[in-house]
Amino acid sequence: MPFHITGLISLAMLAILKVAPFKQIIVHGFGSDTVAFFIGILALSSCMGISGLTNRFAGLLLRLTKGNTKKLIFGVLVLGMLLGMWLTTLAAAAIITLIIMPMVEKGNMQKGDVGAKALVISIAWGSLIGGIASPAGSGANPILISFASTMLDIDISFIQWMMFGIPCAIALIPPAYIILTRFYPPKETLFLSDDTQTEKTPLSKNEKSASIIFSLVILTWLFSKKISGIIGVDIPTSLPALIGACAFFLPGVSDIKWKDVEERISWSSILLIASSISLGMLLYETGAAAWLAQILFSDIKNLHPILLMIVVSISISLIKLGLSSNTVTATVVVPVLIAIAKQQGIESILLLLPCAMSMNNAYILVTSTPTSIIPYSYGYFSIADMAKPGVIITICSAVISASVLYLIMQLSGMI
Repeated sequence: MPFHITGLISLAMLAILKVAPFKQIIVHGFGSDTVAFFIGILALSSCMGISGLTNRFAGLLLRLTKGNTKKLIFGVLVLGMLLGMWLTTLAAAAIITLIIMPMVEKGNMQKGDVGAKALVISIAWGSLIGGIASPAGSGANPILISFASTMLDIDISFIQWMMFGIPCAIALIPPAYIILTRFYPPKETLFLSDDTQTEKTPLSKNEKSASIIFSLVILTWLFSKKISGIIGVDIPTSLPALIGACAFFLPGVSDIKWKDVEERISWSSILLIASSISLGMLLYETGAAAWLAQILFSDIKNLHPILLMIVVSISISLIKLGLSSNTVTATVVVPVLIAIAKQQGIESILLLLPCAMSMNNAYILVTSTPTSIIPYSYGYFSIADMAKPGVIITICSAVISASVLYLIMQLSGMI
C-alpha cells in the first residue's frame, strides 16, 4: 500500500473509531473537508477509469442515445436533476462525471470542441438544478428550513419543499438544454472507438472491485443518516469518497498503481477549490457578504410578488458569485431576508421560497461551487466558456422560478 493511502485510511479510521468527528479531523491538515472530498472523488474517478468499468457505462449510454450528442446533453441534464435532488449536487456531479467523461475522452471530441463544452457543462448544470428539488439536494436547504423554524416558527416539511422544488427544477431543464446547445452546437453524433463496446465481455478483477466499491459509496451517500444513527458516527459526503478511493489500494482488491492514478488527478482544481473556500469564508466572516445582502434587498416592499421574487433570486445569484459554499450562502442570506421581511412588512414566504430556489444558482462562475469544479477539472471548458451561457440561464432561472412559485402559491391559496 502507498504510504499516503495509509495516512488517509488512518484519518478515516479515527472517525470510525469515534476519536473525533471526521470534519474536525480533516480540518487540522486540509483546512476543509471539501478539499478532502475532492482528493477522494478525483482519485476514485481515476481508479474507476483505469479499471475499465466506466467504459461499460459509456457503451450502454451510447446505445441508448445512439451516439447522438444532443440526446446525451439532454439525458445528462435530466440524470443530474434526478440524482442531485437525492444525493446532493456534489455527489451527483461526481457520479455522472465517472460515467460521461470516459465517453468524451474516447469519442471524436477534442478539448475545445463546442460539443464537448456543452456536454461537460451539462454535468454541472443538471446537478445544480437537482439541488433545488428537495431538502436533500444541498446542505443549504436544511439550513433555510432550520432558520424558518427557529426564527419564524414556520415548519417546512420534505413534501412541502418538493411541491415547489420539483416543478421549478423540471421547468429549468428545457431552457438549460436550449441555451447550452445554442451557445455550443454539438456535432450530430459522438463516435466512440471500439474499446468502449466491452459490455459483453466478462468483468475483469479490477472492474468487479470497482463496481462493488462504487455501489457501496453510492449506498453510503444515500443512507448516510441511517448508517450514522446505527454506528453513531457522523458521515459527511467526503468520508465515503475518501474511503472508496483508498479501498482500491487495499491488499488483493485491485492491481491499480497509485502512480497511474496520480497522473490523472487535476491537482490545480484542488488548489482552486481550497482558495475559493478561503475567499468565501472571509467574505462571510468580515461581514462583507451580509453588507452586500442588505444593499441588494433594501426597500423592496412595494414590488409586485413576481418581480419581488425575481429580484431576490438574481440578488442571491450575485452574492453566490463570491461564496463557494451553498451552506455559507444560506447562513449569510436567510437571516438577512427574515430581518428584512419583518422590517418592511413583507410576507416572509415571498422571500424564503425564491431564496430556496436560488441558493444553488451557481451557473456563472466555476469557483462558485465545488459541483462545477469536478467536470471543469478535466479541461474541456474554460471559466469563460461556462460564464457566457451561465449569465443567460441565471436570468432565466430567476424569471422561471418566480413564475412557477407564484402560480403554485396562487393555486394553493397562499397569496
